[in-house]
Amino acid sequence: MSICEYRPGLENIPATQSSISYVDGQRGILEYRGIRIEELAEKSTFLETAYLLIWGELPTKAELDAFKEEIQYHRRVKFRVRDMMKCFPESGHPMDALQASAAALGLFYSRRDLHNPAYIRAAAVRLLAKIPTMVAAFELIRKGNDPVQPRDDLDYAANFLYMLNEQEPDPLAARVFDVCLTLHAEHTINASTFSAMVTASTLTDPYAVIASAVGTLAGPLHGGANEEVVSMLEGIGSVANVRPYLDGLLERKAKIMGFGHRVYKVKDPRATILQSLAEQLFEKFGRDKYYDIAIELERAVEEKLGSKGIYPNVDFYSGLVYSKLGIPTDLFTPVFAISRVAGWLAHWKEQLAENRIFRPTQIYTGTHEAPYIPIEKR
Repeated sequence: MSICEYRPGLENIPATQSSISYVDGQRGILEYRGIRIEELAEKSTFLETAYLLIWGELPTKAELDAFKEEIQYHRRVKFRVRDMMKCFPESGHPMDALQASAAALGLFYSRRDLHNPAYIRAAAVRLLAKIPTMVAAFELIRKGNDPVQPRDDLDYAANFLYMLNEQEPDPLAARVFDVCLTLHAEHTINASTFSAMVTASTLTDPYAVIASAVGTLAGPLHGGANEEVVSMLEGIGSVANVRPYLDGLLERKAKIMGFGHRVYKVKDPRATILQSLAEQLFEKFGRDKYYDIAIELERAVEEKLGSKGIYPNVDFYSGLVYSKLGIPTDLFTPVFAISRVAGWLAHWKEQLAENRIFRPTQIYTGTHEAPYIPIEKR
């Protein structure tokens, strides 16, 4: 078999065939199962979108109601999982806590009955239901407080904000957060999804699959970028300092956090929606000075780099939205994971249908027939 051209990071090399999501980076199009993200953000909910991604079609009202009831029933976590989280260091990053907690779920629920549709559904429901509870629980535990139990009368997004902030959220805040979850639910074969697929291809349990994806998402080149955006905006400090700051980055050839994408060469459609959500929040709860800095930075980057296809990506405005919702900066990536579990599960389920373990090749660059040197002569 001939060796294909080596491309670092497997850039533009197809790893699978999938019907889950579609991206056109030149035209700024993102679709879930053929439905444009703009339409889902306006008309759907996160749980309905999760159902669409995992099972391939929009649910009927009866199917959606049953799905919501199952999610609601499984929101609580075993007390041993909470006790384990209490042993985590308070200084630990929430993504590390989430990865360990997600993996621990496999100790309670893993039978690896991967040919049983009932097992697949139960695993998907448990992961969608319990991941938000564990993220909120660790946030309170690391402050020395007991976790807040889920409320059955609140929907998915509102319940998470309630468990996190210990108060029922404003309806607008809950709706905005639900849309954020929808926007982050899936995005073709990115690093964490590929990690999930590689792990799934071994036919291990879904809890290990999700834990693997969480570990991959934790890296700053993938899920941590919106934390870096907020830090950058705080560092800029004022609208007047935007262009000098940008000039300094360009002179050093440094990365501009929240801009550019491996796929999109126009403004990320999710960034456009998130910008609108931010404006809705600011109109009701007060404007954030960092938003003005962000607007000026987007304008300046477009002037200097727009011709190169450098525009805001999904991370540029998401941090501002999360901050306004009262979500701590180091929880931005775990919140991303809460949403992306839907996409990971969709690819896990699709992988199982025609599974083959991943086994890529390599291009060897080492030596041959090297002599063994005795230790006394080294």
